[in-house]
Amino acid sequence: MKPILEVENLEKYYGNRGNITKAVDNINFCVNEGEFVGIMGPSGSGKTTLLNCISTIDTVTSGHIRINDKDITTLKKDNLSKFRRNELGFIFQDFNLLDTLTAYENIALALTIQKVKTAEIEKRVHDAARKLDIMDTLEKYPYQLSGGQKQRIAAARALITNPSLILADEPTGALDSKSSRMLLDSMERMNQEYNATIMMVTHDAFTASYAQRILFIKDGKIFNEIIRGNDSRKEFFNKILEVVTLLGGDTSNVL
Repeated sequence: MKPILEVENLEKYYGNRGNITKAVDNINFCVNEGEFVGIMGPSGSGKTTLLNCISTIDTVTSGHIRINDKDITTLKKDNLSKFRRNELGFIFQDFNLLDTLTAYENIALALTIQKVKTAEIEKRVHDAARKLDIMDTLEKYPYQLSGGQKQRIAAARALITNPSLILADEPTGALDSKSSRMLLDSMERMNQEYNATIMMVTHDAFTASYAQRILFIKDGKIFNEIIRGNDSRKEFFNKILEVVTLLGGDTSNVL
């Protein structure tokens, strides 16, 4: 399999010489094309810092991050912005939709910026909307939509540019259980039908059970890794809970 994301000897420090916090401590892993990988860990474990470095929101202290063979730790500001726009898709906890645009316009915005032809934009938006079961929302504004609908709009927006990697940051954090399940079913379809490569940070074991592989982070390091394989989602969910117990501490910070 082709590696889409390669993280090599990654370290991230905060603070000054008298008070240094090592948020990410020599982490190494890769995500292959078409994988759906979850990242879990207690609050303060470094998982959000890791995501921020991969998403180019934050810079690394040392080490390398390669996405589609491009070392993003060496890119300058303008090239980094272009890379982020063309190669990465994002699904945020708080949706990040523009209130003054319809759902269709929110999804199409990235393609408009890329100067894709109108006919092609319409085809791709409708294709993504059908796959994610949101055709009936396209002419509505965000204030007219439920949280689950907004998040599926955000998922379609992340998918529409065919990015190398989709990064999801606590995507079900603001949703009720029914909306969470609908979004996760949609993300699973994105992965299986579009071959989208997804890396998702989550506190929630049920959400994590939709992934194919889970990396557990503790104290800035990879603590454990489990692979779903042929397990049912319920079996994988139970394995996730077992590792959460091994992590120790207050499990409410993890789940």
